[in-house]
Amino acid sequence: MLDDPKTLVSTEWLAAHLKDPDLRILDASIPPVGSGPEMADSAKMAFEATHIPGARFFDIDDISDHRSDLPHMAPSVEKFMSRLRSLGVGDGHQVVVYDNMGLFSAARVWWLFRLMGQTNIAVLDGGLPKWQAEGRPVEDLPPVIRDRHMTVRVQNHLVRDATQVSSASKLKDHEILDARGATRFKGEVPEPREGLRAGHIPGSKNVPFTTLLNKDQTMKDTAGLKAAFEAANVDLSKPAITTCGSGVTAAILSLALERIGKTDHSLYDGSWVEWGAFPTLPVATGES
Repeated sequence: MLDDPKTLVSTEWLAAHLKDPDLRILDASIPPVGSGPEMADSAKMAFEATHIPGARFFDIDDISDHRSDLPHMAPSVEKFMSRLRSLGVGDGHQVVVYDNMGLFSAARVWWLFRLMGQTNIAVLDGGLPKWQAEGRPVEDLPPVIRDRHMTVRVQNHLVRDATQVSSASKLKDHEILDARGATRFKGEVPEPREGLRAGHIPGSKNVPFTTLLNKDQTMKDTAGLKAAFEAANVDLSKPAITTCGSGVTAAILSLALERIGKTDHSLYDGSWVEWGAFPTLPVATGES
């Protein structure tokens, strides 16, 4: 793969840069989807036991908008700046973010940094599983934190709300790309979260995030990514809106689009937890 410090880097790249003074590593693991409250702290506990040297834990649920009833919505500028400062991450740092599933929740943090105007961030391809499988070093030590200011310039074009997505669905002037599995997209199985209707946003296309990954949970090369979008009949000449269950795996689609050179994409932050809960918003089932 081609290492790009603004999108995706390999374990080899990270190993070579591990001692760079301005490198900051974030573990953005989250509990398994559908797990109960008893698992809420499982990702942080796993991080404290084993992480890449120097890594800090980025708590996706904490660094979110708690004024919203929806899970892990993008936080305010002030909260993002405050939390990142407490992690010792700021201007001039090269950030690498990973998770403990390979490539799952790390892309959400990549998108969130870009939403806040920070582009010096890359996802670790294959994440902690690949790093450990290669016998690379891990530790259980807490990181040494030194404050650094972070400048935030919100890029509003990278996020969409329900009204904007509803308009895109009606006008068909965007490709709405749903990262959930096919059975959820078609409405053939109940949603893992209670109270949500089954199905998808009318006019959206199903690009399960798993179709963008190799068996070892690394991201496919650009040819493989383009093939996955083409297989889903995605018109890449249109601007794209990515969506999923709660705005996490949608970011994998956003990362993939960026990797193939498509920059006119945004993410529907509320995703299906919002759309599926509103009885006035239309729902489609089946293939389309």
